[in-house]
Amino acid sequence: MLFPTLAFGVFFLFVYFTAWSLDRENGRRKLFLLLASWFFYAQWDWRFVGLLIASAILNWGVAVLVARRPADRRAWLVGLGVAVNLLILGVFKYYGFFIEQAGDLLTRFGWERDLPLLQIVLPVGISFFTFQGISYVVDVHRGKTPLARSLQDVMLLMSFFPHLVAGPIVRASDLLPQFDRVPRLTREMAAHGLLLICWGLFKKTVIASELSVRLVDPVFFDPSAYGTWDLVAAVYGYAVQIYCDFSAYSDMAIGIAALLGYSFPRNFDQPYRASSMQDFWRRWHISLSSWLRDYLYVPLGGGRKGLARSCLNVFVTMLLGGLWHGAAWTFVAWGALHGGVQVVERLGRSLLGPGRGPPAWLGVLITFHIVCLGWILFRAETFPMAMEVLTGLGRFEPATRVTPFLLVLIVGGLAMHWLPPRAIEGVATWLKPAPSLTMGLLVGAAILLVEAVRPDGVAPFIYFQF
Repeated sequence: MLFPTLAFGVFFLFVYFTAWSLDRENGRRKLFLLLASWFFYAQWDWRFVGLLIASAILNWGVAVLVARRPADRRAWLVGLGVAVNLLILGVFKYYGFFIEQAGDLLTRFGWERDLPLLQIVLPVGISFFTFQGISYVVDVHRGKTPLARSLQDVMLLMSFFPHLVAGPIVRASDLLPQFDRVPRLTREMAAHGLLLICWGLFKKTVIASELSVRLVDPVFFDPSAYGTWDLVAAVYGYAVQIYCDFSAYSDMAIGIAALLGYSFPRNFDQPYRASSMQDFWRRWHISLSSWLRDYLYVPLGGGRKGLARSCLNVFVTMLLGGLWHGAAWTFVAWGALHGGVQVVERLGRSLLGPGRGPPAWLGVLITFHIVCLGWILFRAETFPMAMEVLTGLGRFEPATRVTPFLLVLIVGGLAMHWLPPRAIEGVATWLKPAPSLTMGLLVGAAILLVEAVRPDGVAPFIYFQF
């Protein structure tokens, strides 16, 4: 059940009116939202609702046991809880990948064996709700969040449908306190939520979908059939597509949650205007990058043990962050590229001193093109396909895919990063005093306009596969 569809619209209207009819009965409201979230997830595959419930029970139970033990006797229990979470994630997401690699390794040494290769369906959003569960257990151990009042609250934390399948990864310390009180919908929240939904619809269904169907997918399907200009446009187009696709989902998730009275953190902050790779990860998929920092980089030692250890920690963190995105060596290489560049940046700052790097505009230009190089690895299904894209950049042939319309979409998608940083919030503040009828007419007109210009059908969100 994709966000930009009629089916989801009907579902959300039912949830919206029912939830606000229960606004004075918070317990019943939360139970209704939990059941609605399970129904939402069941539209993909009802069998995996049980996995979602089991994961919530696991993390609730471990957190309860952790909270009841003295601080000096919790570590092994937290480690066990994290290990079981990762084992579940590993079985569903990485079993096939590791079995294939083990088989290839044995064959190289002349020990060919028939290993048990199972066809396991990857549950949508498993990486997101697994990381959410891990952060809850660890934060209870660290004292950063109190123990949830009930199992139902933990289930809703991990199952809440706006962020269930593609984030953002909302921390328990942010969401559980909101579940404890009766929500309120202010005019500012309503205006902000509606604008985010409209803006997300436009980015996903117009920009991302058009670039995907007309340019990126055909070129990456057979890079050898295209010359330099088509390939360059496809790489830039994919940079715009993945940003518009993923940030659109986050915008709509934040907007939908706001209309139900809940606040989610910002997940993107104009990432293509970053002046370094470290800055890029402060702006791109903020909920994941902060998760990797707090639950992987810092426990590894962070920057507390010298420059060499700091460089190793950031490289390992990005390497594992790449593997989180998918069970393929191309994702590992993508993570290694991002980690390696951050190591170079740290070494450069250490040698040159603070504030003595390239000018900001040059840093932005270099960072953007390194990110685009990484997107080739991210989008290509195999290393040979990625090499075909790179070698094809020297094949100067007439463009056959690039059109003025597609160039406008690419330039417009990049130009978004140079709008005022809080443009949507500013428009929401301006729109807040408007009468409800006026606000409704404006939002309705915006949705109709998007519906009129978008292509037929809705492609799955890119990050659903993670």
